[in-house]
Amino acid sequence: MTAVSFDHTALCRFATDLLAAAGLPERYGAAVAEVLVEGDLMGHDTHGLQLLPSYLASLKAGTMTADGAQEIVRDAGAAALWDGRGLPGPWLISEGMKLGVERARTYGTFTLTIRRSHHTAALTSYLKPVTDHGLVALLAVSDPTQAMIAPFGGTVPLYTTNPYAAGIPTNGDPILIDVSTSATTNGMVNRLHKTGKRFSYHALVDAQGNPTDDPAVRFSEPVGSIMPLGGVDNGHKGFGLGLLVEALANGLAGYGRADGAAGWQAGVFIQVLDPEFFGGRQAFLRETGWLAAAVRSNPPRDPSRPVRLPGQRGLALRRHMLQHGVLLNDGIVTDLKKAAAEFGVAMVAGSAAAKEKA
Repeated sequence: MTAVSFDHTALCRFATDLLAAAGLPERYGAAVAEVLVEGDLMGHDTHGLQLLPSYLASLKAGTMTADGAQEIVRDAGAAALWDGRGLPGPWLISEGMKLGVERARTYGTFTLTIRRSHHTAALTSYLKPVTDHGLVALLAVSDPTQAMIAPFGGTVPLYTTNPYAAGIPTNGDPILIDVSTSATTNGMVNRLHKTGKRFSYHALVDAQGNPTDDPAVRFSEPVGSIMPLGGVDNGHKGFGLGLLVEALANGLAGYGRADGAAGWQAGVFIQVLDPEFFGGRQAFLRETGWLAAAVRSNPPRDPSRPVRLPGQRGLALRRHMLQHGVLLNDGIVTDLKKAAAEFGVAMVAGSAAAKEKA
């Protein structure tokens, strides 16, 4: 698939202006734009600006809150609960991470749960601002109003892809983990279905529980399901992790599937830890630095493909694209042009990329 290159700053400005034209003040829109573009910078293009048209549609329909603040339901210092009131997930989580950095330095650890957040975008986008402070970040998200994953061995969708992310500082680049507890993401299912393609493996089951590589089962009646991480043989592991995210993101927030939630009302779990309050920051970095070096020096099965740490490729892409331009595939660019025309915003200028996007 061919790609178009855009200046990072100009792309963020364009996204902020589009959101403003749809009714989202810059106070929120700038944070949303930064998070979405960060997703593209890190190579998570199903959760970058590909999401912007759906955010604009939510603003237009009034299903994303565009004013006011979150409700602080409870604040106990080292732990807190917010009601997001349907505000943009990227803004809520960014604010939560900032508070987490401040509180972790006071208490050693800080845990925040958020109920009723709008869509949260790529979780990896929130990690580096925390690890840059030498702190550990944990983040998990579910949405009790959505269901596309059947329990292992089941046939009816029960919960969402339930991603879990972690940012771990080292004495070099941080380790950045961002994985769904499902065999694939909903964004990838939608993309492949839209282009008439299939997965290269059995990522789903049809309504009878038969494994399949065809994303169309998610759009048929009766509807199929995405499999838990681990797939046909080891999906019990992903299923267990998915239930953990349900408990952390929805259970601790006190609002979930048992409440019959409707609309987009994600549950979010945030935890920030300061190693200084445990074994000490230098001891922590000594251990994580050793581990990172041991991973990178591990003899690869294929000499042309060295062993990588989680987030290593994304950080390399980020550095490259900040210098040479953010790459967006033609499908995303087409959708952004349509949105720009609809909301009367000038399309950001781009240039043909020198090579196809990986």
